Amino acid sequence: LYFEIPLWLAHVVSAAIVIPLVTFGITTISRMQLWTQPLWLLLLIAPYVAVAMREPEALQTLESYFWIAGSGQGFEWLLFGSAATVAFSMVAQIGEQVDFLRFLPDKTPDNKLRWWTAMLTAGPGWVVFGVMRQLAGALLAHLAIRHGISPEHAHEPTQMYLVAYNELFETPQWALAVTTLFVVLSQIKINVTNAYAGSLAWSNFFSRLTHSHPGRVVWLVFNVLIALLLMEFGVFGALEKVLGLFSNMSIAWIGAVAAELMINKPLGLSPKIIEFKRAYLTDLNPVGIISTTIASLISILAYVGLFGEYPKAFSAFIALGLAFIVTPSVSWLARERQYLARDRELNNTQSQTKCSICENEFEHEDMAHCPAYAGSICSLCCTLDARCLDVCKTGFRFEDYLERVALRFLPAAMSLNARLRLLRFVLMFSFLSVLTGIFVSIIYYQDLLSVQQNPAAFDLLLYNFFKIYAALLVFIGLCTWLLILSAESRRVAHEETAKQTQLLLQEIENHKKTDSKLQQAMKMADSANQAKSRFLSSMSHEIRSPLNSILGYAHILHNDPEIPDNRRRAVETLKRSGEHLCSLVEDILDIARIEARKFDLKYQPIHFPDFIEHLQHSFQAQAEQKGLRFKCEYVNTLPERVRGDEKRVGQILMNLLGNAVKFTARGEVILRIGYSGGVANFQVIDTGSGIDEKQLQNIFQPFTRVSNSTGNAEAGSGLGLTISKIMTELMGGELTVKSRPGEGSTFTVRLLLPSLGADAEPNADAKIVGYLGRRRKILLVDDQREHRELLLAMLEPLGFYLTEACSGEECLLKVAENPPDLVLLDISMTGINGIETAIQLRQQGWCMPVVVLSANAYPTDRLAALNAGCTDFLSKPINVDELLEKLKVHLVLEWLYQDKRPAKPLPGSTAIEAPPLSLMEPCIALVRIGDMHGLKQTLEQLSETEPDYAAFFAKLKGLANAFRIAEIRKLLDMPAIQETRR
Repeated sequence: LYFEIPLWLAHVVSAAIVIPLVTFGITTISRMQLWTQPLWLLLLIAPYVAVAMREPEALQTLESYFWIAGSGQGFEWLLFGSAATVAFSMVAQIGEQVDFLRFLPDKTPDNKLRWWTAMLTAGPGWVVFGVMRQLAGALLAHLAIRHGISPEHAHEPTQMYLVAYNELFETPQWALAVTTLFVVLSQIKINVTNAYAGSLAWSNFFSRLTHSHPGRVVWLVFNVLIALLLMEFGVFGALEKVLGLFSNMSIAWIGAVAAELMINKPLGLSPKIIEFKRAYLTDLNPVGIISTTIASLISILAYVGLFGEYPKAFSAFIALGLAFIVTPSVSWLARERQYLARDRELNNTQSQTKCSICENEFEHEDMAHCPAYAGSICSLCCTLDARCLDVCKTGFRFEDYLERVALRFLPAAMSLNARLRLLRFVLMFSFLSVLTGIFVSIIYYQDLLSVQQNPAAFDLLLYNFFKIYAALLVFIGLCTWLLILSAESRRVAHEETAKQTQLLLQEIENHKKTDSKLQQAMKMADSANQAKSRFLSSMSHEIRSPLNSILGYAHILHNDPEIPDNRRRAVETLKRSGEHLCSLVEDILDIARIEARKFDLKYQPIHFPDFIEHLQHSFQAQAEQKGLRFKCEYVNTLPERVRGDEKRVGQILMNLLGNAVKFTARGEVILRIGYSGGVANFQVIDTGSGIDEKQLQNIFQPFTRVSNSTGNAEAGSGLGLTISKIMTELMGGELTVKSRPGEGSTFTVRLLLPSLGADAEPNADAKIVGYLGRRRKILLVDDQREHRELLLAMLEPLGFYLTEACSGEECLLKVAENPPDLVLLDISMTGINGIETAIQLRQQGWCMPVVVLSANAYPTDRLAALNAGCTDFLSKPINVDELLEKLKVHLVLEWLYQDKRPAKPLPGSTAIEAPPLSLMEPCIALVRIGDMHGLKQTLEQLSETEPDYAAFFAKLKGLANAFRIAEIRKLLDMPAIQETRR
């Protein structure tokens, strides 16, 4: 009114100011209270100082006024009771200040005095301050009456302080301005506190009811809007008339709390510790509910005059007394059973804990143990969680209380669900009806005050409000059923979700058990696989070592022109059987590599016609031995060079061709090759007994043997087709089979083999007899003498100068004495193995190529050798062509072939010079007695003492390693030896 704005707009402004101040929380509110406190105290105390200075007689006239206002016959109990009832209505409002005490820091020796002062002042001491303010207000009200203000308006703050400030200021305008400032400042200070406390109350209430938390600001706006609505409709005017009613309810509530603290806990009727965590409290505490309800109800009946004038005047004291009597009585009957829902000491450690849901750190006072999540949980997450259904306090939930009431008081003929539904409806309908009746009564009382001068309108007003309330009851009933059914539907959905969740958790647990068993089985399988790998590695090494000698010497014998024809077939059989055994070992290792996912493909150029011709020559002889015809048909022109893994492609085709020859008794075997668009199409066609449909389905399974109708098929390992199928798919191709019993079979392999154009390499069938350039030195390192002798027999005839070492230690010594051009190194040796030897060679600075020749054919061995500094890796048994190819690459050689050997020595080529006869006499004597071992030792000594004839000694040593005595005798009987002199 000071600013001459409408009252409704003033209400809007006063409400709007509160929202931004409270939005920023208690810190901003505290700062605002602190900054405005000096000014507020000055404006509060200044009027009383002015009154004391200007009108000191006001205190004396105040006592006389109290006497005159009464009956004038002394102290009256009725007036005292009525005044006490009004005073008690302020108890709850004053108690709101205690809410600030929860923000006090912990008490320490340093802040002990300040802590107690703050606690007493803001706690129980606030009542003293309130009493002083009431007495001071009575003084200002008396002063206002003395200055002509009517008693009906003398209690209004604006009237009281305006009169007081007129005593302080000479000008009424200044008095009015200061009064307005003081009233506005006071109202803002109390409004922000009430708005903050109200937003917390609404937030807590709806968070527990709906298990959602949209934010405190939402409830702040909601609370301010309610207050604004009540102010705009003038409901606060009616509320002032029923302060006595509110006083009885508030004092009953405060009395029950006080009795609990002052009587029950000291007497042991309730737990000693004050527990405020919702997770440990029962939903309904009968001690507080029953005592507050009884005290409030009886005191309200006394207040309305049901028990006479004196009980009416002292209704507040009746409420307080009943609360102090009923509270310990009910507590004694309950015997602590209804205070705590569970043991608060269980899983309740004193420490700072992380919430298992939001994962924020909280102090112990803000945490509780949650059995649903099997961990600590903060108060907010506990409130918002809707999944657990308060499993932490089973038996003390609101639904548990309803179920007990329904079972005890409602008819047994009804089902439990029907009884619970009826009970929920009655409670909800009663609550909403009473709440609506209270608000309708307040509005009715407000309108009643305005029509007191018109008795005729009283009956009409009562009748209209009754009709409105009756109509609202119908609407309340419908809404109640809607709420009940909606809540029940939500409850059923929640139970179904919980049931499905439980089933899912059980399924997850079963999957965990299954996964655990699977992991154990995988570990066992992995352990068995490792044991198998170790066994295969060991057996492969043991088989390869003698197989290396067998195939090596078979190769030497096969290339020896002096082998008689009647023995050459036996040598070929020996060579072919060794190769078959080697192939079998490779097949087993390939299966192990594939299972271990360590199978690698090596793509390189392939001379396609030579590749096909080699296959044809290899199997044509086998087919002719069985009386079969073998044909190689070309569908179209083949490219000269393609790119692929020659070893694996050959392995696939040899498996198929070998099976075709093996399982065909008569007729023919056809290898048909086609090439188009970079895809090679191989067909292996036979006229054997064929394969029936059942066997055809399992033909590519490991260790599957197909039996023909005659029963005379040769047995195999059962791995060839399996490996062929897997390798074909690994190379991106396909392997299919068509077969009919009695008509034969057709295996088709389609592989991507890109064309590379023409080939400039020499014919692979040409025999290598030497190389151009200086003589190369090679160091053979192997602990088995047979393997060294085999390599000597292979390489010395080609013109290499070879030295031997039987261990890693000897290898290091010989490299230091006479560095070779290349080292052929075995891995498994006694003492220092090949890997350690290679590492020490590189550490000593030697950079010559080191090629590993080992029976350890696993990829891990190859990787270990390469990591140790080795240049290349070859597995035993040694493939001569592969070995010569490695030597060509690493020694940068240009081979001399038998059909291209020059007639005369070329410049820079090796010319073998014969030693004099006197130098060779010890060797001739050893040859006569057949001592090849002594001959090789003598030749070793002569190679060191007579290096000019090292080539002749090397050739003679190679013949001795191969036990080719006839050629040795022929070489020693040469005229050149007899005539040459040193």
